[in-house]
Amino acid sequence: MQKKTINISYQSLHLDELSNEDKDLIKASEEIRDKAYAVYSDFYVGAALLLNNGNIVLGNNQENIAFPSSLCAERVAIFYCKANYPDSKIRKIAITAKSIKEAYKEVVTPCGSCRQVISEYERNQESPIQIILKGENEVLIFESINDLLPMSFETIVLGNK
Repeated sequence: MQKKTINISYQSLHLDELSNEDKDLIKASEEIRDKAYAVYSDFYVGAALLLNNGNIVLGNNQENIAFPSSLCAERVAIFYCKANYPDSKIRKIAITAKSIKEAYKEVVTPCGSCRQVISEYERNQESPIQIILKGENEVLIFESINDLLPMSFETIVLGNK
């Protein structure tokens, strides 16, 4: 048996080290986060996508008493983007979160379902999507979803890759 290792790469920065473009994207994510429908968990998440045409698309988590019917901020933003800007590429996604119930200082990463959705859109657009995750005192930047989901499902359309 051979043991193998998977390495991931990311940057850890402070907010003041970011470009103005990244700061603006985080701010948009925070503003939409605060409008989330999180009446059951009191856990608010915002996502802001920067498209190659310069548009910013926003999404926040939407909860439902039937929990499987809820939807994460990342997927709300991505699905809206592809419904309304089908020919645009997603360059970046900034994700922020906060809890009303407790002080939450850590970076929040996308759930497995959101990682898989980002992976499929990244693969379909044939270019990486930069992931920007902001905690209270730290910002993590991943150049591709592959660093957060190194062994994703492959996209197969009609038997062709």
